[in-house]
Amino acid sequence: MVRNCWWWCLLGLVALVHPVVAADPPVFRAGAATSNITPELGGSIIGGFAPYPSKHIHDELHARCLVLDDGTTRVAFVVCDLLGIHRLVSDEARKLITDATGIPRDNVMISATHTHSASSAMGSDRFKHEQTLDEYQKFVARRIADGVRRAINTLRPAHIAVGSADVPEHVFNRRWTMRPGTMPPNPFGTLDQVKMNPPQGSPNLVEPAGPTDPQVTFISVREPSGKPISVFARYSLHYVGDVGPAHVSADYFAIFCERLKELLDAEHQDPPFVGLMANGTSGDINNINFREPRERKPTYGQMTYVAHDVATKVHEAIGKVDHAPWVRLDARYREPVLTWRKPTPEQAAWAKETLAKPVADPAKTDLSRIYAERTMRLAEYPDTTPVPVQVFAIGDAVIGTMPCEIFCEIGLEFQDRSPLKPAAMISLNHGYFGYLPTPRQHDLGGYETWLGTNRLERNASVKLLDELIDMVAEIKSARQK
Repeated sequence: MVRNCWWWCLLGLVALVHPVVAADPPVFRAGAATSNITPELGGSIIGGFAPYPSKHIHDELHARCLVLDDGTTRVAFVVCDLLGIHRLVSDEARKLITDATGIPRDNVMISATHTHSASSAMGSDRFKHEQTLDEYQKFVARRIADGVRRAINTLRPAHIAVGSADVPEHVFNRRWTMRPGTMPPNPFGTLDQVKMNPPQGSPNLVEPAGPTDPQVTFISVREPSGKPISVFARYSLHYVGDVGPAHVSADYFAIFCERLKELLDAEHQDPPFVGLMANGTSGDINNINFREPRERKPTYGQMTYVAHDVATKVHEAIGKVDHAPWVRLDARYREPVLTWRKPTPEQAAWAKETLAKPVADPAKTDLSRIYAERTMRLAEYPDTTPVPVQVFAIGDAVIGTMPCEIFCEIGLEFQDRSPLKPAAMISLNHGYFGYLPTPRQHDLGGYETWLGTNRLERNASVKLLDELIDMVAEIKSARQK
């Protein structure tokens, strides 16, 4: 008994000398950086049907990187000034990132803005199924990894906010139904029910075939003192365009980032402020008002106008949101297997017959021949493919992604169905798998549904969206345990 008393007295003395201290609360941190991914002059610009060599760099292209860390989980967001990236580029960049930093590859997002005035990171033949990385693709992958590493080097305590701004005036659905008898034939020699980019102001226009999404959603991170670190935004606008002849340009996406930097008075910071503008669900959305044609602005004028207006509205919205000192981060990644869309026997016969004809005029773009070539390429694809999809939760907010040009109504459905809110989607993440219409839009036809523009099975949007919703539900369930 004496010994036991002595032992407990000794423990009490130790407790007085070394009292039990509660664990420090986790610290939320953020860091951001950019990597220059501008190609050499002469690389093919692939925004249209006929690629052509670049002759001038109007503005540099970048991989814009943001890293968030909640003390337990670290995630990285990368937005590249590119039309798209091949799946292999993302795979290589994420391997480099994981090897160098320890961030799990499933916690890294790598998307393209879809600027139509950049050289290709999808390979010299983007419709070829089996590829190896070319020199520019290797360069882009390396620079993405470097950008994430540099963002990690700038990690510091941060407060975070999620918000949105409505900017409906710049987004228009580009798929229109037209008066009976006025629909031109498609490259396959048949008639669609809708036309992409019909003549502006035409009396034959009836109505748009789908909705628009006016919301610019954003994540704002800043130091506890209020000094801005980064703003990561997304807007469902395809691109703006109207660049100079054979110019390389990052389009309105980069102008938005630079204008927001000015509005936040963050032009000369160290570490630098980094803005990111990702492409939302804009597979059927562009910046053309088909009902009321606008006056044409000088080259780069329209994209500057759009970028500055969107940046102004986002800046105003940032001033109205509260920045929290900590939120929980989560990420999920899956690769559901879908079937490639294959030509029917009739389509294959049409393609062979079309390609057997002599080229009428090599100087002119022959859409029928282009789509016949794409049709035969798809016939050579394997039956199935894994499709990378990803979800991030930032507090209660959710970002869902797919490697496609996603139709707007898919993004709106994700917003409605997501078990966590607010929710938004980003396109062209971890690859380029073509356009992603809904089954209803498939039935209407039009450019985005043509075999060769669209490459995944008819019900791909349904299956991929269900997968995203299940991933968000999984995160919500894990948080409730």
